[in-house]
Amino acid sequence: MNALADKATKFLALHKPGEPAILPTVWDAWSANLVQQAGFAALTVGSHPLADSLGKQDKEGMTFPESLARVREITAAVDIPVSLDIESGYGRKPAELIEGLIETGVVGLNIEDTVHSEGGRLREPQEHADFVAALRQAADASGVHVVINARTDLFLRQDGDESDRTDRAIARLRLAAEAGADVLYPVGRHTPETLRRLTSELPLPVNAISTPDQNDRAYFAEAGVARVSFGPFLQAALATETNRLLQRWS
Repeated sequence: MNALADKATKFLALHKPGEPAILPTVWDAWSANLVQQAGFAALTVGSHPLADSLGKQDKEGMTFPESLARVREITAAVDIPVSLDIESGYGRKPAELIEGLIETGVVGLNIEDTVHSEGGRLREPQEHADFVAALRQAADASGVHVVINARTDLFLRQDGDESDRTDRAIARLRLAAEAGADVLYPVGRHTPETLRRLTSELPLPVNAISTPDQNDRAYFAEAGVARVSFGPFLQAALATETNRLLQRWS
């Protein structure tokens, strides 16, 4: 447990606004090994590519045990910190989620505010913050500071008027910060102006998403981002290249 606690502490320390940690998003031991061998300090496991690799649908088409079974293979294959997207929690209690992650050797999580098990409704801002608080409490009780990346889907869903969407996202994520999150994730592709506003007005390190073939570390550093992940885009880029190679033989 002490080794896992140390790994969690080191993972949290990677999140420096203006010096973003690049955390490639993987889905199995093979892709995780590629990331470690390339010299990255940590990695993320995305629900979308993970579900695709299992022949399941994203948005909780796989179960939490199915996710953990694959991630256990990843944590056994690499030494660097691993963070897992647990979607909206698979309808489980926060203490169950934290227990499963720690048993699997995971030191970070993404938690979404879209509740897939309840028709895809969006959690109310305080409701999501309360879920984050319960995750924080369970992690603290375990002795491992699991790094909580609180995500909002407001931009992806395009909920409500565009004119105040950024304001609402900031308000929602501030509540999550007060509840014990370590990182804030306004997931979506933002204009440079919106991204700079998010990083300047949010009180914690901000996670941005990128495709692996666009932008670079300097772009996100200038915007004040602390963490960059690839979501499903690395797997998609590899699929495109695989299809190109296979077409020669079809």
